[in-house]
Amino acid sequence: MNPAWSMIFFTTLAGAGQGLMLALFGWSVAARVGLTPVPSPMLYAVGCAGVLLLCGVGLVAATFHLGHPLRAWRAVSQWRTSWLSREVIVLPVFMAVVFAWGLAQWFGQPALALGVAAAVLAIALFVCTGMIYAAVSVIREWATPLTPVNFCLLGTASGLTLASLLAAAMAPAVAPTMALLAVAATVLAALTRAASTWRNLTLVPKTTLQTAIGVRHPRIVQTSQGQMGGSFNTREFFHGATDAAVRRLRWIVALTAFVLPALLLAFNPVVTVTVALSALVLQALGLLGERWLFFAEGRHPQNLYYQRIG
Repeated sequence: MNPAWSMIFFTTLAGAGQGLMLALFGWSVAARVGLTPVPSPMLYAVGCAGVLLLCGVGLVAATFHLGHPLRAWRAVSQWRTSWLSREVIVLPVFMAVVFAWGLAQWFGQPALALGVAAAVLAIALFVCTGMIYAAVSVIREWATPLTPVNFCLLGTASGLTLASLLAAAMAPAVAPTMALLAVAATVLAALTRAASTWRNLTLVPKTTLQTAIGVRHPRIVQTSQGQMGGSFNTREFFHGATDAAVRRLRWIVALTAFVLPALLLAFNPVVTVTVALSALVLQALGLLGERWLFFAEGRHPQNLYYQRIG
């Protein structure tokens, strides 16, 4: 498929916001039971503002994917059957609950119920976003439980890395613990994403050129698309990058999204703002590349004909 940058930015930014909310809620629970020092209300306020900013910017980016943005409200009407409709409903509710929880924390109220609701909604939003693609059975690279799992783990990893930066700036005593959690989530996300990549590379197509056109000859060569210019099919169903470029990007993503951020956070004796920020920037760039790969890996059956011309 041809990756849409609007969706790349939306899923990456909103996922980091959801992961940050999970980190903040876990931090608040740990502080309540005495496992970590109690953070200042300002830390929760800044953290929740970050969650809302990431989700808001991601939502704005997503509107560029719509042919008629003014009709976006109609998406909620199919909530019984559409994961996209469910995502459209859950996202603003999640943002409203995050705002309410952050406001309660600012005024010194525990608001445990709001925190639980925000955490549950964050996970529900991961599931809704992942299932939008996992439910597309015709694209077998996406139609796997690994898709929502990867959305959840990658978002959680980036959210914990962002929480490490927040801790380094405002609660240095907690920064090493938050960094180790970010490393653990990053390693787990790397393992599940590697499993997904291996699965996609070893999938055997169910359809061939022979079965598509009803010709049993072992060698069929495509010579023409049948028209002079490109088409919707060549623009939307194929990314246009060479196999060598895709392989190089996989290695770059492995280094920037997983290996280097984990090494920076795990092997620095002091998790400073510079260290955490460096890890965050590397991981953010790597995850943008990872999300491009996710969309590009989706192979529509029609590409048996159009990909060579595209």
